Amino acid sequence: MAVKQGRRILINKDLCQGCKNCQLACMAEHTGNKSVLLLDLENRANQARNFIEPGNDGKPVPILCRHCDDPACVTACMSGAMTKNPYTGEVSCDINKCAGCWMCVMSCPFGIIQPDRVNGTRAVKCDFCAGRHIPRCVEACPTGAITMEQR
Repeated sequence: MAVKQGRRILINKDLCQGCKNCQLACMAEHTGNKSVLLLDLENRANQARNFIEPGNDGKPVPILCRHCDDPACVTACMSGAMTKNPYTGEVSCDINKCAGCWMCVMSCPFGIIQPDRVNGTRAVKCDFCAGRHIPRCVEACPTGAITMEQR
């Protein structure tokens, strides 16, 4: 499946300082008020779609959905909830179709797809901050470790 146009988030792990601004921005974007200042970090519903992990050398590495060219999550999804848009390249999850079988969670080579932390009934993954031109994680990265490529 060739992508005709679209966006892709790129990561330069050498520039990441592990500040976790990307995680906070992601959580804020998916709340009603969209404010980092009003974000309730104790509310389990506030769940980032990205995270920072220590690499093999102990340095922080941002882990984000790659919206893969040939996404294993889409292949593994038995309910048809996971799809790849052939024009934008975005891999998305239709939560109304998600059966909560976690085949996408188990098949993602980057371990980025997670069950929702409140009910554990649907998959949570990057949606490119639906409706935004530039995802919040890209905007919030102070070092340029997370950038966006427009094809």
